[in-house]
Amino acid sequence: MPAQDDFIEQAAPFRAELIAHCYRMLGSVHDAEDLVQETYLRGWRGYQAFEERAALRTWLYRIATTACLRALENRARRVLPAGLGAGSVDPDTDLDGTGGTLYWLEPLPDALTPETAFGVRHSVRLAVATALQELPARQRAVLILRDVVQFSAAEVAELLETTPAAVNSALQRARAHLADVAPSEEDAAEPDDADRRELLDRYCAAFENADLAALTELLQTDVRLEMPPLPVWFTGRDAVTRFLARRAFAEPGDMVLVPTAANGQPAVAEYRRAADNVMRAHSIHVVTGDAARIAAIVVFLDPTLFAAFGLPPTR
Repeated sequence: MPAQDDFIEQAAPFRAELIAHCYRMLGSVHDAEDLVQETYLRGWRGYQAFEERAALRTWLYRIATTACLRALENRARRVLPAGLGAGSVDPDTDLDGTGGTLYWLEPLPDALTPETAFGVRHSVRLAVATALQELPARQRAVLILRDVVQFSAAEVAELLETTPAAVNSALQRARAHLADVAPSEEDAAEPDDADRRELLDRYCAAFENADLAALTELLQTDVRLEMPPLPVWFTGRDAVTRFLARRAFAEPGDMVLVPTAANGQPAVAEYRRAADNVMRAHSIHVVTGDAARIAAIVVFLDPTLFAAFGLPPTR
């Protein structure tokens, strides 16, 4: 089938940006990869009838956005623990309960997304991804397609089968919400590569050596710690360090942290020694801060995420 063969070649360059698009819509790297796979399958099947009546990129976004909106029907938004209620300052808080049937936001590996301008990378930061999840699904799609993908109002209206006026109205409401709850690009500037590496190296060493003093030096006074799928979260340097010392630190040598990157932010993959003496995948930490201090840590307690980061389950 020469037409289908041509589709594979022509569509391949858009895969990374489509994964980022579906992640912004769905808040899940697993779901994003599944939906992009579905998008390419549908595109491959329909390519003979496509006949380049529209740009291939636009056509793929139409398929992907439609698939995302369908997937979001009757599904609750994805959240992080801080969106569920007040933080705790008690390190002995009961952790036995889980988030139940809640859908948790997942991290997005930088390796899966295109190397693009800061404004586009900003749109997948955890705080922005969380804020996007608070928008109604179609309003979310309008905001992403207009402000991130940079489609015109007319293109978005055609894609969503609505009017430019409706697109502009939805965009205005979505922008107003994001301005209230998400950090601006100016507030979210990341440290340069050298400072980022140094910060991560110090963070990894503090955990690997169970060095509470070293970790404390890295944390802002109002630091936040979240650990989905645990619904409890902690706020304030004293509460965070007391919790980590009592409930999370391991003996020196029983933990290995590997630097990586997620959501355009510094991140580490944690391996922890199991009962069989093997270092096994444990969690992904995504860190928010500046060159000197950490403002927030989200520890995703989900070893299945390691595959998306291209990391082995053991080391």
